[in-house]
Amino acid sequence: MSTLLEVDTLRVFYRRVEGLHRATLRVAEGAIVTVIGPNGAGKTTLLGAIMGLLPCTGRVCYEGADLAGESTETRVARGLCLVPERRELFGELSVEDNLRLGAFSRARRADRGTARDLAAVYARFPRLEERRAQTAGTLSGGERQMLALGRALMARPRLLMLDEPSLGLAPQLVRGVFRAIAELRAAGVSILLVEQNARAALQVADYGYVLETGEIVLEGAAAQLAANPRVIASYLGLSGRAGAR
Repeated sequence: MSTLLEVDTLRVFYRRVEGLHRATLRVAEGAIVTVIGPNGAGKTTLLGAIMGLLPCTGRVCYEGADLAGESTETRVARGLCLVPERRELFGELSVEDNLRLGAFSRARRADRGTARDLAAVYARFPRLEERRAQTAGTLSGGERQMLALGRALMARPRLLMLDEPSLGLAPQLVRGVFRAIAELRAAGVSILLVEQNARAALQVADYGYVLETGEIVLEGAAAQLAANPRVIASYLGLSGRAGAR
């Protein structure tokens, strides 16, 4: 598969503290790539740098083009989209208004496919259609995550970056989120998934990276990482060890 995103020796500094140290990774077109690691490892920092939200050194290339100097808005227009950890919804606006705002960059280009895409989001997440007139701030945690994913899809991303999509959700809702992620890949969306839930992330991903204290310390096919003793001991626990056996 061709490379859609390539990150090379990316470094991010918070004043004198290095939050990300020479991170290098790639996302193949049509793949799910996950970055796992403990809280504070630099996973959110990595996504912020890729989206142009944080100053960084190194290279971020998308479809073979260096994104240096490109604004976040331009990156979204190119097909990159980030669903942040905190969802960042407009709580006083309705579900449908939040979804339509996801297509804002397309509307500025006179793209007329918004109604069709809105219907597709409702078909994928029927609960959102039921709540279409409800304000986003009154939704449950699982519904807010559906809305955040749906809003991102309204931008028609080629690369969807997800920051801790399972955070704070009940196990049943977590399974639904990861099922939706697998369905999006089947629909042709490439995904960069940042997760603390290593077990679920490695089950759905094709390839993975382990990020610790701002540095990539392991990488490999997701199945290989799931069987790696270091990953099992640090992230999967006893049930992961049993599964590997």
